[in-house]
Amino acid sequence: MSLTPTLNNAEDSCLKNHPGSSSSKDLSNTPNIDSPSIESQDQDHERTTDGDQETFPEGGLTAWLVVFGSFCALVCVYGLVNTSAVFESYFKQNQLKSYSYSQIGWIFSLYLFLVFFVGVQAGPMFDHHGPWFLIAAGCVLVVSSLMLLSLCKTYYQILLTYSVLGGLGGALLNAPAYGAIAHFFNARRGLATGFASTAGGFGGIVFPLLLRHLLGPNGVGFAWTCRILGFIMLGLSIPANLFIKSRLSVEMIEGQSRYSSIWPDFTVFRDRRFALASAGYFLMEWGLFVPLTYVVSYGTAYGISTSDSSLLLSLLNAGSVVGRFLPGLLSDKLGRFNVIIVTIAFCAITVLGIWLPCHGSMPVLIAFCLAFGVASGSNLSLIPVCLGQFCGSEQYARYFATSSMLASFGTLSSVPIAGALVGIGDRSMGWMALILFAGCSYVGALICYTSVRVMTVGWRPQDK
Repeated sequence: MSLTPTLNNAEDSCLKNHPGSSSSKDLSNTPNIDSPSIESQDQDHERTTDGDQETFPEGGLTAWLVVFGSFCALVCVYGLVNTSAVFESYFKQNQLKSYSYSQIGWIFSLYLFLVFFVGVQAGPMFDHHGPWFLIAAGCVLVVSSLMLLSLCKTYYQILLTYSVLGGLGGALLNAPAYGAIAHFFNARRGLATGFASTAGGFGGIVFPLLLRHLLGPNGVGFAWTCRILGFIMLGLSIPANLFIKSRLSVEMIEGQSRYSSIWPDFTVFRDRRFALASAGYFLMEWGLFVPLTYVVSYGTAYGISTSDSSLLLSLLNAGSVVGRFLPGLLSDKLGRFNVIIVTIAFCAITVLGIWLPCHGSMPVLIAFCLAFGVASGSNLSLIPVCLGQFCGSEQYARYFATSSMLASFGTLSSVPIAGALVGIGDRSMGWMALILFAGCSYVGALICYTSVRVMTVGWRPQDK
């Protein structure tokens, strides 16, 4: 077993050396951002250490139960996110038929904004106080939001229950679900995070199919549909609360009190590479949630039935299950930034090369949904492990949450902007503008992540 330091003793780089102040050309002293800290040969259970000699289990019953608990928590967050296109289409045809696409889009963008923005506080709170209160409170809020949504009739009621209450609950679940994995895995963090991140894909397969039946002509109606979802979330909250835990002790940063240190650490952006990676995260969120929110309405706008359009969303999420897990596995072997660059490029190609010239063709839409699902699945699963390359495990949730704060403004603005673009010109022109917005966002993210890699190790593909 070989030990390879990551980012010049990762935690020292974050908290002491301020790597952003060093020359990017000094490659002899600049560690490999894409190499895992430790190369593990045992696929079952091998303890490893990072540059600070912190030991990681890298497996075992407790560690994998943490991953399972995180999976259940993330179903509650991203399973619902990946079902937003069904809700968007239903609201447009029923309670909110007099509202524009852009106005309805604020419901889903505000939910996403709160998930990421409030995570700025939730992440450091997990670092210092552990996950128990955050997970318990998050589950209560998510379940309550769906139960109350069943009673909603007006725009502001939906905004307060689905967006505000649900978004706050998702924020409290998101950071500890990812952060806990970093306490048990280092060399195999991409694999473990990728497995947990398939939660959104599985939820995105099951929930649209469930809603298709429950909201159909022979279904139980909107109110009981929301309640059934709420009971499902309640069941998922049990393993989330039982299994998610922290392991590493927190080393206090010199000069900070226990309570002042739970606030976001904006000094992390002194590292230009981390700042660029965070900008790429922002642009990726701009592109990602446009298809996830509007693919059902796109299909119905071109004459495809609501039922068949809902199937498109399930196909997209089915592809994302593969896209979340496989790149996470490959990233530990091929390099985390190498893999995310390839998947972002694939996202841009599928949006601009398949969806843009689609013009409502069902076979082409099916091909797009499957291809984009595979390509975009890694958008959320690889972000945590890529950002984790810039810091030590004890500060991982702080770095991830601070970067997510920036990305939250991308999620807040992307869906309403895309909805406003639909109103440009005729039907064809409006949807073309929406697709171009998503595709160009991915091109921008590709430039950012490629730049981070080049700044660190140069252009050669064999350098990880």
